[in-house]
Amino acid sequence: MQHEEFETLVKTLCTLNEVPQVLKFLQMNSDEDVSEAAKSLSGQFALAEVEGENRIYHVTNELDEQGVEQEYVEHIMNEGDDVIRFVAWFFEIMFEVKMKETYQAAGKAYVQPKRS
Repeated sequence: MQHEEFETLVKTLCTLNEVPQVLKFLQMNSDEDVSEAAKSLSGQFALAEVEGENRIYHVTNELDEQGVEQEYVEHIMNEGDDVIRFVAWFFEIMFEVKMKETYQAAGKAYVQPKRS
């Protein structure tokens, strides 16, 4: 995918309101790599209320060193956050595009999360 195409896709995705819409749009993308990557994530998200916030998690099951299946949970964003957070996560996890680059393509400022 050319940079201009990537920029157009990211800007279009940022007009959508929620993660399911973004994922569906990505699954229908004409770029086969993007479409297949999005399809591979289908059914791997969970919504949970934690500390009064509705959080969106990416949930996977993988085998550990002993061959025992473990569930891994990664907090992606909170419900109601700007979808650029999900878009940037998607391109980083699936295509190794730095989050800062995706934010720049969207014309948004990326703020590095504080470490705790």
